[in-house]
Order: sequence, then C-alpha cells, then structure tokens
Amino acid sequence: MKLWDRLTEYASAALWVLPFLAGGAGILAFVTLARIEPGASDPLSALAFQGTASQARDLLMAITGTVVTVIALVLGLSVVALTTASAQYSPRLLRNFLRDRTNQVVLSIFLATFSFSASGLYVVDVSDTAAAFPRLAVSASIALLFASLGAVVIFSNHLSHSIQVDAIMVRVQHDSLATVRRLSRDAAPVIPIPPRWAVTIPARTSGYVVTAHRDELMTVAKRYGVSIALIHRVGEHVVVGRPLAQVWMPTADTPPPDRATLAKALDDVVGIGFERTYQQDAAMGIRQLVDAACKALSPAVNDPYTAVQAVDHLTVIFDELAERPLGPVFSTSDGLTVVVPARRFEEYLGTMCGLIRRYCSAEPTVSLALLRLLDCCADAAKHDPERLRHIAKQAQLIVEDAQREVRQPQDFIPIADAADVLVYRIEASYHSEE
Repeated sequence: MKLWDRLTEYASAALWVLPFLAGGAGILAFVTLARIEPGASDPLSALAFQGTASQARDLLMAITGTVVTVIALVLGLSVVALTTASAQYSPRLLRNFLRDRTNQVVLSIFLATFSFSASGLYVVDVSDTAAAFPRLAVSASIALLFASLGAVVIFSNHLSHSIQVDAIMVRVQHDSLATVRRLSRDAAPVIPIPPRWAVTIPARTSGYVVTAHRDELMTVAKRYGVSIALIHRVGEHVVVGRPLAQVWMPTADTPPPDRATLAKALDDVVGIGFERTYQQDAAMGIRQLVDAACKALSPAVNDPYTAVQAVDHLTVIFDELAERPLGPVFSTSDGLTVVVPARRFEEYLGTMCGLIRRYCSAEPTVSLALLRLLDCCADAAKHDPERLRHIAKQAQLIVEDAQREVRQPQDFIPIADAADVLVYRIEASYHSEE
C-alpha cells in the first residue's frame, strides 16, 4: 500500500507522467489507424486525406514542427506562472501548479499530436508515388492539430486565471477540506503511554512523514506481537537514525524482536517523503495560506487585502476542523496497541493565529479577519468548552498584539469591540452548557 501511495502521489504531482502516456497512446493510435484503408464505398472514405504522399509528408512535418514550437511556448509560460506564484505568494504553492490537471491534459494533447504525426513520417514514402499511405491517419493528424490549437486557447485562459490569488486560494481551500474530511473521527482525548521497557525504533529515511495508516501499523504489530507508538505526526520531519517509534512487548520479561527488522517493517508502512503532501496532512494547506497572508504584508509586497483573503479561506477550513474530533488515534487488538499521534484543534489554531498575528498585527483589517475566524470557530465548537477556552485565549493574544502594534488608538477600537462580542458569545455558550 505504501508503494502504491507513493506512486499515485508522485504521478499526480508530476508534469511529465500523463503527457508521456499520451505520447505513447498517440503512437499506438497511429499504428492502429494506419491499418485501416477505407474502400471507395466506405463512409470513412470521405474523411480520408485526398492529397498525394508528398503533400501528406509535408503536412505531417509542418504539424510536428508547429507542435514542438507550441510546447516550448507553453512550458515557458508555465515557468513564468510558477515563478510568479513562488515569489508573490508562497514557494509551497508550486506543487499545486504541478498537480493542475488542466496543464497536464493540455501538454498531453500536444505530445499526442506530435507522436501521432511523427509516426506518420516513418510510414509515408514519397520516393514511390504509387505507394499507398495511411490517408485516414493523416486526416486524424489534421484533427489533432485543431485539437492542439483549441488546447492553446484553453491553456491561455486557464493560466491567466490560475495565477490569480483568488483561484490559488480556492484550490488550496478545496484540497485542504478534502484532506480534513479524510481525517479519522476516532481521536482520543487520552492515549496510552508506552511502558518503561519500550524500545526506540530509528527511522531508516530522512524526510517528512506523509502517511501513517493505523490499520497497516496494526498488521505489523500483530505480525511481531508488539505494540507500536509513533513519535512523529504526519507533516513532521524525521532524520535517519533518529527515533521514529516506540515498540514494546506485552510484558517486560519478553525480549522484543530485532530492532533492524522492526525498523524495516515500519519503513514499509510509514510513508516518508522529501516534501509534505495533502495525503493525510491537513496542516499543509493551512501553512500555504498562512504563508500567503504573511508574505502579503511583507515590506516588499504590502497587500493587506490578500492577507484578509487568506484568512477568509482559512475560516472555511477551520470551520470544518472545529466540528471534528481531532488529535491522536489509537486502537487495540489481541492485547496489542497502536498509537498514531496527530494535531489537536488548539495546535492547528495556535499555529495559524500565532504566525499571522505576529506578522500582521499592525494591520487592523487582518486582526479583524482573525477575530471573524475565531467567531466562526466558536459557533462551530459551541458545545466544546475546551475548544472555546482556546479560542478565547487566541482572541486575547490578537487583541494584545494589535494594541501594541496599531499606531492610532481609533484604529484599535473596532478590534477591541469585535473581541468583546466574541468573548461575550463564548461566555454565553459556557452558561448554556451549564
């Protein structure tokens, strides 16, 4: 499963996989059509190319040359878009552009057209004017040329929209919500603590934890008769040779399996990659939007509205998080335990609010946007006193930082008023629960 996860995640974020598959399909399609020679009474004869072999070869050469030029243009424009997004918003957004399905499909059309037409150059013989050539395949090459021209228009329109901040943030919000909805609903308020005889299993690879499936860990636990508690959460960085998990036997006097064997078994089920992904990491999209908000108010950009937009999209994500059970998960079976650490709601909230308020507290509109986010979270978590307490604490920190950084007292008044309303609503929720 881990290998399949790696392959699917890599393929979805690789710009070359789908185009190369389309190129191979183009060659196979030409070989197939080249075998079809419609007769005079066949309805397909009306679609067959009516020129000579020399004209067909010239046409195929023109198509291949044109498509190569267009591919170079498209790749150049893509690099410009990637550079713009990286410099203006966040370097972590580059992966979103590589995963963009429209870009992959457009390049696939170009490569399919090129490979289909180039295959025809190998078949069409101009030295023998009487020799037959695949007329229907040549007509299909013309159709692919028109499809490529349409793809150029689609790509130009898509690219102009995809580098807009609204489109970027909506894409991050959509991917983040999908990840949040895949999170386990079995979060436990209290997790088992490894006993004193637990042994530490080192990581065999350096990188970020991208997947940690509880069921697969339980399979390993049953295979070796041990309990397993991962140390690092999904999205955290591990170093080769440093602790990855703790493993223990049911009793202290039972010798554990070989550590190297356990390390290999864990390496097979715990995904570690060179970068963070959306597979199980809900904090990935949050970090991208936080980066955009902080960079928007950097001295080189000075764009408070973009920061407010980032917080608005974070509000949608945190509204979903506030309604879900979050935190570590564990399961027991046959006397064995598996523990998978995960972030709690207050950790997501503290990371997001902390970074933005420290960089953006001098701008009142951003502080107000953060308070609106907290107000939305308070409404979603109105039956959870513990989360309400953390929300109130973050509101207090936002007010304190804004009071210190906002230069004009008049600009601070709306922040204080919004915080007072939020605190009043939280206190009312406390009383209603009582």
